[in-house]
Amino acid sequence: MSQNQPQNSTDNADQNQAKAVRLNKFISDTGFCSRREADKLIDQGRVTINGQEPEMGMKVQPGDEVLVDDRPLRAKEKPIYIALNKPTGITCTTERHIKDNIVDFIGHRKRIFPIGRLDKPSDGLIFLTNDGDIVNKILRAGNSHEKEYVVRVDKPITQEFIDKMASGVAILDTVTLPCKVTKETTYSFRIVLTQGLNRQIRRMCEALGYDVFKLRRVRIMNISIDGLPNGKWRYLTEAEIAEIHSLISDSSGTEEASQVDGKGKSIKKATDAKLFDSRQQDAAERNGGKIQYKTYKGKGEFNRKRRSGDQEDSRSDERRGSRPGRGNKPSHNKPSQGKSGQGKSGDGRSSRDNDFSRGRNSGSSGIKKWKSKKDA
Repeated sequence: MSQNQPQNSTDNADQNQAKAVRLNKFISDTGFCSRREADKLIDQGRVTINGQEPEMGMKVQPGDEVLVDDRPLRAKEKPIYIALNKPTGITCTTERHIKDNIVDFIGHRKRIFPIGRLDKPSDGLIFLTNDGDIVNKILRAGNSHEKEYVVRVDKPITQEFIDKMASGVAILDTVTLPCKVTKETTYSFRIVLTQGLNRQIRRMCEALGYDVFKLRRVRIMNISIDGLPNGKWRYLTEAEIAEIHSLISDSSGTEEASQVDGKGKSIKKATDAKLFDSRQQDAAERNGGKIQYKTYKGKGEFNRKRRSGDQEDSRSDERRGSRPGRGNKPSHNKPSQGKSGQGKSGDGRSSRDNDFSRGRNSGSSGIKKWKSKKDA
């Protein structure tokens, strides 16, 4: 027995050495500060390891006591990785004073933040986490990883439009990278991007004379929104997280790897181009036996539903008037009978009816269209 102890001690030392990390990274991983700021603290002599001032580049082993200004650092919190099917109207910001911000919408008890962003009038998949390392890796490697979208526009899609979108469009003083674009229906198409310029798809469509009525992100890398109803979120599985780490560490196999799930199986086509809602999605899952995840409803959803009736009516009116290729139908709303003609226009109709008529004739979709600075 005594003969095995030296061997065990050597093995433990080797294991500790393998798990050792550079001091500045150890400090950064706790969330105390960035690596650069940690280097400054070390230079200033404000950091100690087991009571001794360390040299630059020194590593921290398991069990070492690291103090900053004589105060122990807390261990890093367990990483959180969330996939949210973001509804329209939610802003991807951590600024809590901004109405309908994504952090308050989810209502997680831990501090989390979105990886990248998805425009307020757009919906679909977005990641949130408390792991700053993975955020930087995904964003820095943005031109190597696929993001898939389904887009509905205001007029019929032509082959010329598909070809131009795929080959590159001149926007923002540059030309977009070649990408994969396929026609889905008369008014919708699917696009896979490997770059993330500001409002890229909307700008590309506008440059070719199209307006975007609906834009949904259906996949990021190996994760799709299949099985995740609109407005709900779920934790990524261990297999999915491991695959993401694999993809961001080796970009050479990104395109092939992003077509498979955590078990190596080919992923299904993410979300039908008709952009069906969560009720249809729930029914399809119950009847079709699709893979189901444990999902959570955004806590901000309740507050969003308690808007005034006028706003809700306006939104539904806009939806009815936004469907491409549909003729105008007469309004069934009766003019309001206000006192002394209040709320009526010169032709006897209520101002609300006029608003509805204007919204319907203009083809409004309920999504505020992006306008370039030249048009503003």
